[in-house]
Amino acid sequence: MVIRMEIRSMMIDDYDGVYALWMSIKGFALRSLDDSREGVERFLKRNPGNSVVAIEDGKIVGSILCGHDGRRGCLYHVCVHEAYRMRGIGKSMVVYCMKELEKEQISKVSLIAFTVNDIGNAFWKEIGWTRREDLNYYDFVLNKKNIVNFNK
Repeated sequence: MVIRMEIRSMMIDDYDGVYALWMSIKGFALRSLDDSREGVERFLKRNPGNSVVAIEDGKIVGSILCGHDGRRGCLYHVCVHEAYRMRGIGKSMVVYCMKELEKEQISKVSLIAFTVNDIGNAFWKEIGWTRREDLNYYDFVLNKKNIVNFNK
């Protein structure tokens, strides 16, 4: 039996499958506005072709929201369904995003991983990303209606 994995650009029609994936991951954090269908559609329109999904068995098993500001790329919500991990899906999706960003002449990419996300932090270290020790990360909330919820 041949298992066929498809890695391709994310489209807004993928939203329901991506959202179901996000909801299946314990500890995953979603923002009420940014991660709504409308918020993701706005992100995809601003960054066409950069975000990615992995599809196997007819369902979305991995995804990354990827974008840039013209200077630096950023990866958001990098995830692979628990049952499909340790098969290179995450790394393949990251490579896809890096190639898309290179096409747009982006030369540096960043991401944020929660300190309690041991699996994610081990993944980034394993594939050669560097944890920054020389800076502080700051947030300022403009819209207090954009509430963060963590999956239980």
